[in-house]
Amino acid sequence: MIIYVTDGSAESFFTAVYYAYSGNSIITGSDYVQLTIDSEVVYVKPESDKVKRVTAKIDGIDGYALGDIDIMLRSCDSLKEQTVLEYLRLIVKENRPVRKMLSHPVVIETTDIINKVTGEAHNMKGFLRFMETQSGAMYAPYAPDNDVTELIVPHFTARLGKTKFAIHDLKRKKAALYDGNDWFMANVGEAEVYLSEYEKTFEGLWKKYYASVTLAERPHEKQMKGYMPVRYWKYMPEKYS
Repeated sequence: MIIYVTDGSAESFFTAVYYAYSGNSIITGSDYVQLTIDSEVVYVKPESDKVKRVTAKIDGIDGYALGDIDIMLRSCDSLKEQTVLEYLRLIVKENRPVRKMLSHPVVIETTDIINKVTGEAHNMKGFLRFMETQSGAMYAPYAPDNDVTELIVPHFTARLGKTKFAIHDLKRKKAALYDGNDWFMANVGEAEVYLSEYEKTFEGLWKKYYASVTLAERPHEKQMKGYMPVRYWKYMPEKYS
């Protein structure tokens, strides 16, 4: 069995699909794979011609499939690459869109992955918190389970208009940077952010308000967890000190 290990990019994945499609092979984005005695590990570098052939084939059968695949490859699911490979095999086998084959195990799995990614992206449109920096730009740090930054940026460019901002995925060390007209993704490390005096004052007032309406005799943490998962609390002014 050949195990194709991608570099995490979509281009590397589609290149791996080209080589793995017809054989008894596995595609993964992780180096941590369980090997059998007859396993052969191949590290896949993107090959543009292979990418074009695979994507053209899929797009010719289902014009929406590449969009679905883009979402699935953003998942934190460790088996996502293999699931997508099986999904592509099913599309080619049926020679038609298969997303409505809701009883098929592969379609069930792909639908679940897509829903988890798009669900988190939807949540972050409401949960993401921006802070005003000394330069006047807005800064929003977060650490989503899935790689959803590029999915949520259009929402905030429309919402914030000409206001410059950065959405920083601390988990993946990358950020979306918006200059008021265009945005782009950049690989970044740790960010040293200096908040404006207005932001510091506002956060202080917000924390005082939150403390004043919280009754120690009537804790409501359980209800809060129902409204907002605990993993999002770290970046909420009312929850961090």
